[in-house]
Amino acid sequence: MSEEKLRLGGMALRNGLLVHGPTHWAAAVRAPDGRVKVASGRKPTFGGRFDGLPGVRGVARLGEAFAVIPLVKRALPEAKLPMQDVRTLGAMAGAAAAGRALRGNGPRTFGREVGVALVSLAPALLALRQGDLASWHGVEHKAIAAYEQDGETVDADKEHDRCGSNLVAPMLAATAAGTVAVRRAGLHGPAAEGAVALGSVAFAVEVFGWSERHSETTLAKALRRPGYEIQRLVGTREPTEQQIEVGQAALAEVLRREQPE
Repeated sequence: MSEEKLRLGGMALRNGLLVHGPTHWAAAVRAPDGRVKVASGRKPTFGGRFDGLPGVRGVARLGEAFAVIPLVKRALPEAKLPMQDVRTLGAMAGAAAAGRALRGNGPRTFGREVGVALVSLAPALLALRQGDLASWHGVEHKAIAAYEQDGETVDADKEHDRCGSNLVAPMLAATAAGTVAVRRAGLHGPAAEGAVALGSVAFAVEVFGWSERHSETTLAKALRRPGYEIQRLVGTREPTEQQIEVGQAALAEVLRREQPE
């Protein structure tokens, strides 16, 4: 990606796309009457002050991205979030119960904790396989890649190196190792579990950033491989022309908002 290009991120919606840049966000959805509806706004920014703090900086940036979601829902009520589905919510409850049962069925070993972490992925995978979410995920990747490469959205790959799926493998490993470590240290309760969860996210984001900065190394390619396979096999599908139109509308709007005033 050339230096003059903005660093863009995004999130697939169930009926559209959210794209965020350094200072603004934009979302576009296909309304029930067939129209493309677009909304945008300024993005909450509090991560910049932590840029020099490894671990903290990644969590802060993720916090910024999640802080955008209620703003999107307020400005564009028609937007449907990825987990905004009864079956997905039921799968989340079932995964939580299955995880507790698995943990209670033996000692807290690394292998058992990996199993618990894998079970926790089930709701996200279910959400991706229902409806058009995987196609909208493909729209996200193709629209951003086309912008970065000065190409056409339809011709861009549906897999992207900066996809959040690249966080999955390091986060699972860190969660499993951290959970075993705190239990062996005699720590229990929500505080210990919260510390493991936060530390795992911080570790995964740092691995993600390192892989991007050293993208041509063998290790970085190996670290990104699980995320790529998740995208290829489960997380993305080729979108339709109508979906690409919505994605291009979201991209055009965020680029407009990011123009210097």
